[in-house]
Amino acid sequence: MKTIKVGIGSTNQAKIDAVTSVFSYPKYHVQAFSVPSSVSSQPFSEEETKRGAIHRAREVLEKGMSIGVGLEGGVVPMDDGLYVCNWGALKTVTGEEMTAGGAKIRLPKEIAVQLYEGEELGRVMERYTKKKGIRHKEGAIGVFTAGHVDRANLFQHIVQLLYGQYQFCGMDKEDRNK
Repeated sequence: MKTIKVGIGSTNQAKIDAVTSVFSYPKYHVQAFSVPSSVSSQPFSEEETKRGAIHRAREVLEKGMSIGVGLEGGVVPMDDGLYVCNWGALKTVTGEEMTAGGAKIRLPKEIAVQLYEGEELGRVMERYTKKKGIRHKEGAIGVFTAGHVDRANLFQHIVQLLYGQYQFCGMDKEDRNK
């Protein structure tokens, strides 16, 4: 069986963990790349967050990968507050593209205010929790769900949705024959 190269468009540990939990060795070899999202450092809508994920997936294919995966976190204003949102994209070297969005929770008002003032959620959460690198671990989702769901879990769900679409389209079978 040939090993399929899967690139993830991020060096964030939570995102890497999510991808490696779904695309497992020896069938898949996952490699992380630092690539731009081409959206703001704090995406502020579903559309912008999704665009960032798609751009990351496309950028990874230029690194010689067979599959590119992009994951992006953002926030989305709604009538009752500001929610975290997460998107993922999977792009193949043959041109197929799949996207999937994840669960949302409302952020506390004191956090939302700082984001509306132009701050990035990761930095706000580091000050709020007094922990460095929180975006690589539990993330805001882990803090505000009392540890029941962390950032890797949330992104893993999105990667499972992407992989399921990939399999449904017959791509998994096609790759086995290459």
